[in-house]
Amino acid sequence: MQKFMFLSLTCVALVRVTNAQHVFAHFMDSLSDTLRLYVLLTTSLYRHQTRIHMPKVIGRIDMTTAQNIGIDDFAAEALGFKLFYSFDMSYTWQQSDMVSIVTNHSSSPSTFLWNNTILVSTYSGESYGENFWASFKSALQSQGINITFAPAFTTYRDPSDAASLVSTFPSIDGFFNRWSWPADVDANLTTATDLAYQAAVSPLSGPYIMSVSPWQFKNLDGAGDWVEYSDTLWNYHWQQAVNDVKPDIVEIATWNDYGESHYIGDINPNVYLGTQAPLYVDGFTHAAWRDTGSAPTITKDEAVFWYRAWPKAVNCCRSAGQEAMLMVRILCLDMSFLILLGQDKSPWPTFS
Repeated sequence: MQKFMFLSLTCVALVRVTNAQHVFAHFMDSLSDTLRLYVLLTTSLYRHQTRIHMPKVIGRIDMTTAQNIGIDDFAAEALGFKLFYSFDMSYTWQQSDMVSIVTNHSSSPSTFLWNNTILVSTYSGESYGENFWASFKSALQSQGINITFAPAFTTYRDPSDAASLVSTFPSIDGFFNRWSWPADVDANLTTATDLAYQAAVSPLSGPYIMSVSPWQFKNLDGAGDWVEYSDTLWNYHWQQAVNDVKPDIVEIATWNDYGESHYIGDINPNVYLGTQAPLYVDGFTHAAWRDTGSAPTITKDEAVFWYRAWPKAVNCCRSAGQEAMLMVRILCLDMSFLILLGQDKSPWPTFS
């Protein structure tokens, strides 16, 4: 079924509009060392212009990790924005390595503080158990470093599990709900998960972090292929964040995860994307999803269309969803206009 969707121009000035105290963008680190400083400084400049900070998403510990984090700090310090630590616990971690990373970089001016403590988050990590995380915090405290721990324990999505999160993991200080897409359903994402987990951690000292994402599509030869219903997600989920949830922190997923299609940063030609991702990444800039930090000056009437790049009748074996076209109107004055789409030029509703 073909469907036309009309959007008003909203979510301008992300940091100014949202009631969250801070906005971060998730940065996937997949760059070679020789390009790292240049790319990070360039990325930092874009973020500085939009006033979006970023987590330090650390996926593994190896001989280059300490050097890389130091370069991250340098890039952030040069332009005055903040970083926080986020450990990807789908990798195997030794607690001592994690303690060393936080300790060695705790004095950087770029390190983000929550109530004068270092904010630390994760991707996953609940399988490590409460003793691991309590010991992690204690090891840092023994070195004079206090942290606020707000993990993204990804098995916690069902609102009915919110209370058990706090009782099972009393060492946590806050929570990051990473789930920013519908759960394999042909329906809009609700705020049920956000509101439940926000309420569960509200008596604690740490932040509630809400994830906002524009899209979700991945097709890498069966390696975790998926698509979620996301056509208007970037618009309505920001409205949910602003009007309903009002989290302490919003984390945008993501700045540069090209393979999952939810990047808001420019496409970096130096990143190797394999053989499949370039088929749906190359040429598809998402710069319009980014913001300049202030409302645009409208000097002429415009209509911006967003549509699928392939014919409606194309046979797709994995993805689902409806044929859709979206439009944003940018008008100097209120007016009505008629839209004609398709070969038959049948009129769509007149919008005012």
